[in-house]
Amino acid sequence: MTQDPVIFGYLGRALSLELSAVQQYLSLVRLLELRGMPQAGEKFRHEAQQEMQHAERIIGRMLALGVAPNASCLRPPRLDGALPQLMQHASNLEAEIIQFYDQAVKYCSRTEDHESRVFFETLLLEEQQHASGLESWQQQIMMGQETVQS
Repeated sequence: MTQDPVIFGYLGRALSLELSAVQQYLSLVRLLELRGMPQAGEKFRHEAQQEMQHAERIIGRMLALGVAPNASCLRPPRLDGALPQLMQHASNLEAEIIQFYDQAVKYCSRTEDHESRVFFETLLLEEQQHASGLESWQQQIMMGQETVQS
């Protein structure tokens, strides 16, 4: 297994981003419940659970490499605006995570770290799927095809 400190840095930043997403989505769950939109909140709860699974996998990878997990920079949740704006904040965060994983994959390819490349590629693919799902949901909301009230 790799002992590349840059990979350790990518893993630590990945953990920070994933836990920031968990915090963002769980905050949206509660906020939307308070606003009387529990169905919308439940969609974000599902997103939070998926992001938590990513965080668990990253922690496992770090431990397997002999590195103590450290999420050193959690960002505060964005809770301003109506549902379309809240969804845009989530989409922006997903886009940042996708860009980050793309950079990690490219680094691993350049350094010929196959295991880490596959690890980050899998996370990248899953985040792209999350982003696509959020985008589809956002389009449904904007077109008025989905009710967000309970």
